[in-house]
Amino acid sequence: MNRLLQKYKFGIVGILVGGILGYAYYHFIGCNTGTCAITSKPMNSTVYGMVMGYLMFSVFQKPKTKEQNV
Repeated sequence: MNRLLQKYKFGIVGILVGGILGYAYYHFIGCNTGTCAITSKPMNSTVYGMVMGYLMFSVFQKPKTKEQNV
């Protein structure tokens, strides 16, 4: 378990930070008319933030080397 957390630590942190920021965006900015696809519901905004957070933070992960694949 510890090795799994070590391996994906940036991705997990990105998911957590993105989820918090996605919900904060919904709460503080949001969409008044309800026609916005992402920000009209808190679940949509949170999940979108989680995906974006993972993508942004996973850029900082070290690439696998050939020795690690064995």
